[in-house]
Amino acid sequence: MSIHHAIWTVGSPPAPLSRATLPSEKALEDMIVAAPQILSDSWMLIGRQERTAHGGIVDLLAIAPDGALVLIELKRDRTPRDVVAQALDYASWVEGLKPENIAAIHGRFAPGRNLADDFRARFGTDLDEETLNHAHEVVIVAAELDADSERIVSYLADRGIAINVLCFQVFTLGGQQVLSRAWLKDRVEPAPEITQAAGGAKEPWNGEFYASFGAGPHRSWDDAVDHGFISAGGASWYSKTLGLLKPGDRVWVKSPDHGFIGVGRVTGPAEPASGFTVRNAAGESVPALDLLTRADYHRAFADDPDKCEWFVPVEWIDTVPLNRAVREIGLFGNQNTVCRPLTPKWRTTVERLKACFPGFRE
Repeated sequence: MSIHHAIWTVGSPPAPLSRATLPSEKALEDMIVAAPQILSDSWMLIGRQERTAHGGIVDLLAIAPDGALVLIELKRDRTPRDVVAQALDYASWVEGLKPENIAAIHGRFAPGRNLADDFRARFGTDLDEETLNHAHEVVIVAAELDADSERIVSYLADRGIAINVLCFQVFTLGGQQVLSRAWLKDRVEPAPEITQAAGGAKEPWNGEFYASFGAGPHRSWDDAVDHGFISAGGASWYSKTLGLLKPGDRVWVKSPDHGFIGVGRVTGPAEPASGFTVRNAAGESVPALDLLTRADYHRAFADDPDKCEWFVPVEWIDTVPLNRAVREIGLFGNQNTVCRPLTPKWRTTVERLKACFPGFRE
């Protein structure tokens, strides 16, 4: 059954808004470029109308915080088979893009700007070339979704192909038009089981978790050490992978701007800021947002489960202040908040870290 939108005004009685249309899907593309959050809060556009090696033209190309690429293709007036086949053909081209190719695409999209600088400004962390384009996703944007497109895309998605449809519809409200959107397949940000460069070496997981802690205005490392937690927030992409951690798991924590700063044991599941508690000086359990004042912890989004800060309680084995972080060439790093790396670099990193944290114990 095709996606249908309906928007109603709130009142007594409620009234449905009238359907309208955009002048063209080119107008929708222009809107997406002007406000990429229409598609996702977790993506950064890096290319538009980019020609492939096979003579096709990709409508839009974006990058996710973990370095994965997102191919965005507008349906326009093509048949379902044509748009899906073309999107998959373009995806085969995207899969082979090297870091220098991706940087060049961004350079054409944003002349005079640098991909690494823009990535850091957008996501607050360094772009890791080792995981750049380690995965990709296909998103078909449609003003309306027909049953044939839904059937074909659902078939592919249910069999592990990273493909989805984002359907937009327009309504009138007074003298304005409003835009609504709906995903064909429920969108759940992936929790990475592995982290490795595309085509790179792979080995069994060593049981050690990696976590990235973005120390700065949104969260304080001193708070994390004093009260025993790690946290992430601002968008579901950043916080969702905290759910990988279970009580008893050992996690090595890195600050992207500094280096490795701690190792500890998880003592409880991930919780949103509104429900997470810490101990005050008297040993009393109090709401975290009442006590933690060294950073904002996305307080403005405390009631939004997607954008609020999420916390995982940790019993620290050993920590160091940010100015004594362990930062050496060759140590593992990744943009995901939490991951289970399967790359040999992770094993050698953990072996090195065990020697660098004097308080570490098995």
